[in-house]
Amino acid sequence: MNELVERANVLIEALPYIRNFFGKTFVIKYGGSAMSDPELKKAVILDVILLKYVGLNPVLVHGGGPEIDRMMARLGKEPKFLSGLRVTDKETMEIVQMVLVGSVNQEIVSLLNKYGGKSIGLSGKDGNLIIAKKRKGVDLTAGRKEVDIGFVGDVEAVNTEVIKLLAGQGYIPVVSSIGVGLDGESYNINADAVAGHLAAALKADKLIMLTDVEGIFEDPGDPNTLVSALQIDRAHKMIEEGQIDGGMIPKVEACVKALESGVARTHIIDGRKMHSLLLEVFTDRGIGTMVVS
Repeated sequence: MNELVERANVLIEALPYIRNFFGKTFVIKYGGSAMSDPELKKAVILDVILLKYVGLNPVLVHGGGPEIDRMMARLGKEPKFLSGLRVTDKETMEIVQMVLVGSVNQEIVSLLNKYGGKSIGLSGKDGNLIIAKKRKGVDLTAGRKEVDIGFVGDVEAVNTEVIKLLAGQGYIPVVSSIGVGLDGESYNINADAVAGHLAAALKADKLIMLTDVEGIFEDPGDPNTLVSALQIDRAHKMIEEGQIDGGMIPKVEACVKALESGVARTHIIDGRKMHSLLLEVFTDRGIGTMVVS
C-alpha cells in the first residue's frame, strides 16, 4: 500500500507542472547516448509520448553525427572536419541526407508510433521549414582564413506553419537538421542551432538539450561545481575563457538564441539518466543547468 501511495504522491507533485505547461510547446534536442543506448532511447520516447498525452506539444530535433561517420566508413569515405564543422561535399551531403532523413528520423518516428504516440518526420526541406544560407568555414591554422566547406549551412529563417499544423492535429513532429537554400540546394546544419532557432520561431515555453554530461561546470574537472542556473552574460564569459568549449558551445549558443527571442526557459540536461525529461519537467528539483536571461 505504501508503494501505491508513493506513486500517487509523484502524480500530485507533477500536477501543478501539468497545469502550468498544458498547451505549451517544448522543443527537445535529442542526441548523445540517449540516441544510441536502447534502454535510454526507449525511456526518451516514452517521456515524449507522456508529455503529449498530458497536453504539451513536444517537438523533437535531432542530428546524427556518429551515424553519418559509420555510413561514410562503410562507403569508404573518410570524414573531414575543419574547426569542428564537417566538410560536406556533394557526395557527403547525399550521405548526410540518407542517414538523417532516411534512417535516423524514420527510426525515431517508428518508435514513437510503436509505443503509442502519433508522429511524423520532417526535414527542413518539408514545407520550407528551415531556410538555410551557405556557411563559410574558417581555417584556424591559416590565420582564420575563410575556406569553402561545401554544403554546410546556417539557419536563415524558419517557417513554423507545418509544425503548428501537425501539433494541432495530435502529432509529434520529429525534425532532422537539414535545411534548404533559396537556390534549392540542401544544407547540413548543426542540430543544436536548428533546435534553438526552431524554439525561437515557435515561441516555445522550453528548449531542452539532451547531452552526455550532467550540465555546465564552473570547473570542468570538478563534478562538484555544477552550475544550476547560468545567466547569458556569464555564459559568454565562460566561452571566452574556455570553461565552456567543444560541443557544448553550440548548445549554449542555441539556448542564448532562444532566450533572446522570447523562449521562457532553456535547459541542458544529462540524457544518460533514465527519464531525464520527466525529472526536469515534472519535479520540484529539476536537473542539469538552466540557462536564463
